[in-house]
Amino acid sequence: MKSVSVAIAGCGTIAMMKHLPALKNNNAKVVALFDKNTKAAASAMKAFGSQDTVIYDDYDSMLKDERIEAVYVLTPNYLHASMTIQALEANKHVFCEKPMATNYEDAKLMIEAKNNSGKLLTIGYQYRQNLDSIYLKKECQEDVFGDIYYAKARAVRRRRIPTWGSFFNKEVQGGGVLIDVGTHALDLTLYMMDNYEPAYCVGTTYNAFSDAKQQANEWGNWDDKTCDVEDAAFAFLVMKNGATVILESSWVLNVCDTCETQTLVAGTKGGGDTFDGLRINGIKHNTQYIIRPDVSKTRDKPFLPNFTEDDRECEVFLKAVCGEGELCVTAEQAATVTRILEAIYISAETKQPYYFK
Repeated sequence: MKSVSVAIAGCGTIAMMKHLPALKNNNAKVVALFDKNTKAAASAMKAFGSQDTVIYDDYDSMLKDERIEAVYVLTPNYLHASMTIQALEANKHVFCEKPMATNYEDAKLMIEAKNNSGKLLTIGYQYRQNLDSIYLKKECQEDVFGDIYYAKARAVRRRRIPTWGSFFNKEVQGGGVLIDVGTHALDLTLYMMDNYEPAYCVGTTYNAFSDAKQQANEWGNWDDKTCDVEDAAFAFLVMKNGATVILESSWVLNVCDTCETQTLVAGTKGGGDTFDGLRINGIKHNTQYIIRPDVSKTRDKPFLPNFTEDDRECEVFLKAVCGEGELCVTAEQAATVTRILEAIYISAETKQPYYFK
């Protein structure tokens, strides 16, 4: 795979902690950095830039840089659609962080721009590249579970509210925990099911802890005056083929069993989940079984033992840009996730089921 020339739009935490290290591990060339915050851009330049890297304070100007093959859109959620569309119209491939957009109409406009440009567009759902997820997906593809008619998506924290950035700003982010981490769990579950045709859903959201006096938050106390988003969201989703999906997401739920992103699928032949490590269950020789595949020794990069899900996500995208493989996350799949998230919010607000047309 040749080295791809990449531009970063948004040099905040997600760029510094996830994408820039992954690009470095995949030998990509970071030729451009854009951020309105000049200090953030300077920090990214110092840590990951080179003599060929240019810092831009104007996005339009950066997109005119003919060296750029792909743009990473890592800005707040409300900017994902407009900046992605601009980059596609400038004839660049795009990797956009999750969620794809804050609403389904914007997601459809992104797909239209992608189709018109002929360029690639993918969304940052890295949990698909977790080793447990890769194994579980192969089981699904090989029909080990039969017809999957029940699934559960979980992203449940006990006291892990992010206290930095704009996570509490609904106008900027489009919502709270549901659009932040619930989106990962929903994406992973639909991916396992290979089912993107929702029929209806019932959703509930809660802002139960914004004014808590004893916070005991892992990332420090939050400011209750600035929080206008939900800290918990739950949904009952029925697909057109009758399959049921339960979604649980929270930053601060009072439960003992917590997780970042987990999935469970159950079919007519067997099931699998990542609730307690990777577990596969089924029937063989008229006997129930549970197996726990040990993926910890899996080395897809023997000389890079610490090659992570973030690195694999990056590798898949860069290979696709080079014409050496397919995208794992398609824009159409991610748009369905956004569509369902929007429906859950509408159902929660109206206190009525939401029926997809």
